[in-house]
Amino acid sequence: MRLLHTGDWHVGKVLRGVARLEEHRRVLAEVVAVAAAEAVDVVVVAGDVFESAAPTAEAQQLAWSTLLALRANGAEVIVVAGNHDPADTFDALGPVFAGSGVTLVGRPRRPAEGGVLERRIARTGELLRMALLPFVSQRGIVKAADLLALDAAAHLGAYRARYAAVIGALCRGFADDAVNVVVAHATVTGSRFGGGEREAQSVFDYSIDALCFPPAASYVALGHLHRSQVVASPCPVWYSGSPLAVDFGEAANTPGVLVVDVAPGRPARVRAVPIGAARGLREVRGTVAELTARAAAGEFGDDLLKVVVAESARAGLADAVRAVLPHAVEVRVAPVDAEAAVAAAPPVAGRRSPQELFAAFLAQQNVVDERLEALFAELLDDEIARERS
Repeated sequence: MRLLHTGDWHVGKVLRGVARLEEHRRVLAEVVAVAAAEAVDVVVVAGDVFESAAPTAEAQQLAWSTLLALRANGAEVIVVAGNHDPADTFDALGPVFAGSGVTLVGRPRRPAEGGVLERRIARTGELLRMALLPFVSQRGIVKAADLLALDAAAHLGAYRARYAAVIGALCRGFADDAVNVVVAHATVTGSRFGGGEREAQSVFDYSIDALCFPPAASYVALGHLHRSQVVASPCPVWYSGSPLAVDFGEAANTPGVLVVDVAPGRPARVRAVPIGAARGLREVRGTVAELTARAAAGEFGDDLLKVVVAESARAGLADAVRAVLPHAVEVRVAPVDAEAAVAAAPPVAGRRSPQELFAAFLAQQNVVDERLEALFAELLDDEIARERS
């Protein structure tokens, strides 16, 4: 059978005030087109469908219609909630979408109550057995263990040990007669961040060991990290990555989805399919004059830009940059080595006036703007006048 593995859509993402809904519309349309062209039997969405647990109506309309479009191609569609998703909403809407052939799982479940899903694939006649585990927080892992009737001693372990126990319970029925797939939203040790994840829910306290996945698993479809990658494990463990760069830290990633061919008792064959519908994200550096020349040469196209200006800070600098780079969503001044600036400053004998101290501070910060010094002098005069009155 053939699977399409995707996740980390983050529909509703706003990047430094720039809404990306139209980009998501193009990206998800391309994902649907890939699923159709590849004639996939199953689509797995491994969490973080949305950017927010309170998605806008427009974000929901796009995400839900995309899931139905994927189903309209004839594929089974399986979705687990990520840490950004409204898990309760997933579970509330689950029965509605189930009637259309889309499975939504918001919270961990017992194997017999939706934690393990079995489907007979019509095209191949193969049995698909899937263990489904949405994102589980440190507080939630105890609840998940309770759901799976683990004993009290298991609750005393660390997050990683408890998670492994839950995976073990969900995968207990894996056998050679089926394609056994795990779908989860988690951070696996040894994997690489994509650059735009929410670190508070990605670091060590929330990490799991790749060895928790059983060798009987034909494929493990992960979400949470935005870089497409394989993780060392006794079975095939993959992150699909995001189909678009979510933040500037992901500019070097290749957005896409994974197409997976797998059969009972055979190694999964995984192929990356790039998704190119989103605008590029890039960080650029230079003086205003240099950036103006590069923009005139058409170097930046329609990319969204993070600009680091190699000039002294001054009032109106960001506006000057945006005048030549209208797609600049963030403008910063190149950082200055303050210690080197102090060391390079000429020594000043005797006691310095407030104006001199302020001028020295501006020099250390690489700020050249006479208006700031004049404003400081004016404020200082006002303060002296108040003290004397």
